[in-house]
Amino acid sequence: MTTSATRPSITRLAPAPGTAQAVMTDLREFLAFKIGNEEYGVDILRVQEIRSYEKPTTIANATGELLGVMNLRGVIVPILDLRLKLGQTAVQYDHLKVVIVLHIGQRTVGMVVDGVSDVLTLEREQLRPVPALRGNVKPEHLLAIGSVGPRMLILLDIEKFLAKSVASDTPATSH
Repeated sequence: MTTSATRPSITRLAPAPGTAQAVMTDLREFLAFKIGNEEYGVDILRVQEIRSYEKPTTIANATGELLGVMNLRGVIVPILDLRLKLGQTAVQYDHLKVVIVLHIGQRTVGMVVDGVSDVLTLEREQLRPVPALRGNVKPEHLLAIGSVGPRMLILLDIEKFLAKSVASDTPATSH
């Protein structure tokens, strides 16, 4: 017997002018992780693996959230500090930090977080629209706010959120 697993699509409802961003409609699983006191979630289908933090090889003149690169079974993976990407202060990197290795488009990238909580399955009723916010995260980089009992998760559209941090596979052309 052959079965095929298909990835559910993300469907967004068009938000009304001046209102919060629309909510996803499909049942989804998210990896929950912490940055400071906040809990975030990322689509579990984007996650390749979770690793203990190891100091990456630094890149000369690297700026911003890029901590360096690591060799992951022959693949050179850029390591980003998600805390810095979110505009928070840097912290001491120790054995308690975790690297989530993700597939973003055709690229593999690692993001350092404070810790991983669990994998949550969220249904439509547990997803709330993203309110209009000012800050380091644009509303279009968020899928929804997940509500699990007393917990609130900020669900990132990780591909959009990291788009400028992850170099494109398409070579630049000049005209």
